[in-house]
Amino acid sequence: MKKFIYLLLTAIFLVFAYLQLNDVDPVHWTLGYLAVAVSCGMAAFGKYPKWWLWGITAIFGVWMLIALPGVIDWEQQGFPDIAGEMKASTPVIENSREFFGLLIAFVVMLVMALASRKR
Repeated sequence: MKKFIYLLLTAIFLVFAYLQLNDVDPVHWTLGYLAVAVSCGMAAFGKYPKWWLWGITAIFGVWMLIALPGVIDWEQQGFPDIAGEMKASTPVIENSREFFGLLIAFVVMLVMALASRKR
């Protein structure tokens, strides 16, 4: 079951990476989501290189801190709808969506990094 979940997460993050290719700043987003996909793929086959998992987790943690002001702006504007349309019409929508993408990636990486401690 664990292998299936990791393979499913691999596929999901590959799709996330692919969808970033038409973004205005595709390089770091595509590489970030690819790093998570590779991590999930390795975990599916029992590979938990601690240095890699903790390194990618740390990068996403710092990246989230950098993106945090966007979520604070979203809150200060009264939490406007960020899911209503796919095109981000305001910076607060784009920044909030980016933060939540980072949060998802961070949580997945943290789970795998913590699992690497048990190995």
